[in-house]
Amino acid sequence: MNTTSTATTLAHVDRVSRRFGSQLALDDVSLDILSGEILGMLGPNGAGKSTLLSLLQGRRRPSSGTVELFGGDPTDARYRAGLGSTPQETALPDTLRVGEVVDLVAAHFAERVPTVELADEFGFADLLRRQCGALSGGQKRRIAVALAFVGRPSLVLLDEPTTGLDVDARHGLWAAIRRHRAAGTTVVVTSHYLEEIEALAERVVVIDRGRVIVDDTLDAVRSRVSSSIVTLRTSDAERVRELPGIVMSQPGEAGGRLEFTVSDSDDFVRALVTSGLTFEGLTVRGSSLEETFLALTDTSSAIHTEGIRS
Repeated sequence: MNTTSTATTLAHVDRVSRRFGSQLALDDVSLDILSGEILGMLGPNGAGKSTLLSLLQGRRRPSSGTVELFGGDPTDARYRAGLGSTPQETALPDTLRVGEVVDLVAAHFAERVPTVELADEFGFADLLRRQCGALSGGQKRRIAVALAFVGRPSLVLLDEPTTGLDVDARHGLWAAIRRHRAAGTTVVVTSHYLEEIEALAERVVVIDRGRVIVDDTLDAVRSRVSSSIVTLRTSDAERVRELPGIVMSQPGEAGGRLEFTVSDSDDFVRALVTSGLTFEGLTVRGSSLEETFLALTDTSSAIHTEGIRS
């Protein structure tokens, strides 16, 4: 990916693989995380996203390759001083009050955000005197994300940050993350919400089967498969599926209506018309990030399978 000369590398992953027994969770991954960006990390369940974050956090070591955080080994606590993170699973001590938890985590950092300021920013000022055991899952999640920012870190890793939140709470967290980005914090977000990546990220990395298959700007990722969805009705479904340029096809619906992701909608429509096949109700539209993501991972799966066969 092209980057500006003013950006500095905060984390560097070089040809990293990670095995868990016979399972290859990461396969020869290389990646730089640059200052001043929000990087969105996408991939299906089991793709390797959380494993990659655990290596950056120093909780695991690579089986091969190197991982650097702020120029050093992330397993060394000195290099984690500028790092904040929120894991997928939220665990807060039930008997402590929320304000006590914030102060406990903040005590590990040389510089901190005041408790009331952090609570106001992330929308839990009314919960500071509540015991964590009495909180809802959504309230705990909001606080867990806020704790990633309490030490004024240079880099924050957020693994599925808004899981379990309603729409208003999710948008509130997005606004807080954007404010920290504007103040200079670099953020990495993994998410199952494609809307979340579209709302936050400037750069998108797609991981599938332990490999980075795309690393580019949000707009470039959207256009990676030419962003065209074609729908039509036909009685010649199998023959239409044989036309060139189809990246992915959805199962046929009642009445013979089909949906295709195509690499070039103009070429596909020309091929359809000249084929002599019968069709009606033709529509063409741009694809969403979710549809682009599905097409990319579907293509990756096909390549992976073909590689095994060969």
